[in-house]
Parts: sequence; structure tokens; C-alpha cells
Amino acid sequence: MIDIAQVTLLLRPKERGVHLITEEVVSQIPQLERFETGLLSLFLQHTSAALTINENADPDVRRDTGTFIDELIPDSYRNFRHTLEGPDDMPAHLKSMLFGCGLNIPVSKGALALGTWQGIYLIEGRDYGGSRNIVATLFGRVV
Repeated sequence: MIDIAQVTLLLRPKERGVHLITEEVVSQIPQLERFETGLLSLFLQHTSAALTINENADPDVRRDTGTFIDELIPDSYRNFRHTLEGPDDMPAHLKSMLFGCGLNIPVSKGALALGTWQGIYLIEGRDYGGSRNIVATLFGRVV
């Protein structure tokens, strides 16, 4: 039988940087274990953070990624006009646009079919972005 499930996840507030959130996401989707095969769609409902998939083992990858994107898009860029919400806001919007707000991940035997070294990242662009919402939609064959 084919089924669809949807839940809105609430991520704990995180400081600016790149954060591994795989377990935080999976722990809020108990329906996942019912899906034999399918797809999990994650949609981040924010414009100053982003989602991506990368290395889940070495935290230096996350630190280096955060350092690189902060240097690529510095708060100090003098031509930004959108500054009413602080110097970190416009750079956060650009980081969100570069990495995107959505992911599609295959599901197999009740679990995410990520590669051995893959994990879900939240790229938090604000110094203190607050909690973040993700709409998680599962669809596929259930047992």
C-alpha cells in the first residue's frame, strides 16, 4: 500500500555555523519506520538558513564549511542595503539561496538511505537564528 505522512519538525536554536542534524530530524519522524521504500522531502521554512547533505563523521568538515561560507559572504560587505535586521541577515539570505531550503532523501526499510558518510546539515546563517521549522513529507510503500 502507498501512503503519505507529513509532520512539521522543530529544530532547537543553533548559533551561526554548520550543524549535523540527522538524528534531530529522524527522532521527530516516528512514521519513518513504517515505510519500506519511499522518499522523504524536507522543506526548511526559513530564508536565513539552509539544508544540505555532506560528511557526517569529521566535525572539521562542518567547521571548514562554515569558515569558507562566512569568508565567501562576509557580514562586512559594504554594498548590502538590507541591514535593518542586523549585519548577519543579508549574508544569511545569500547562504540560504546558495545551499537551498529543501532536500529529497530516499527511504529504505524504515530508514534514510543516506551513504555511509552522509548526514543532514543545517547551515545557520544568523548569529542567533532561533528555532527552525522543517516540513517533512514521506511518501512511499508502507509495510
